[in-house]
Amino acid sequence: MSVSIRNQIVGTVTAVTSGVAMATVEIRLVGGPEVTAAVTAVSIKDLVLAEGSQVRIMVKSTEVALATGSVSGLSIRNRLPGTIIGIDVGGAMAVVKVALDGGGEIIAAITKAAVVDLGLVSGVAVTALIKSTEISIASL
Repeated sequence: MSVSIRNQIVGTVTAVTSGVAMATVEIRLVGGPEVTAAVTAVSIKDLVLAEGSQVRIMVKSTEVALATGSVSGLSIRNRLPGTIIGIDVGGAMAVVKVALDGGGEIIAAITKAAVVDLGLVSGVAVTALIKSTEISIASL
């Protein structure tokens, strides 16, 4: 199966917390960062997810926000520090490639205006922000 989601990172499930309808899954990505995904309880059963399961997380680049300063006071659980290693700017949008601290890469699709306002260029330290509900999981 091929998908258009650009951000696909392999990891290992470190914890699963199930509720009646929803569950959270803690995943340590290759390179060390950990993320939290919020998925349905049915998905936990269908994917047979448990501690130690090998998975691939998938995040649309349009669901990755970038911050250049200190990040606090947000409900967003996934805050991945890194450094910009490339930017392709178009007429309205830009694709920003970030090397995550500890290894791995993530792509953010943001507006051209945001690139200008934040002063984004290669070498700038950023934090990639991803809501847990925007992380999809595939079992390997």
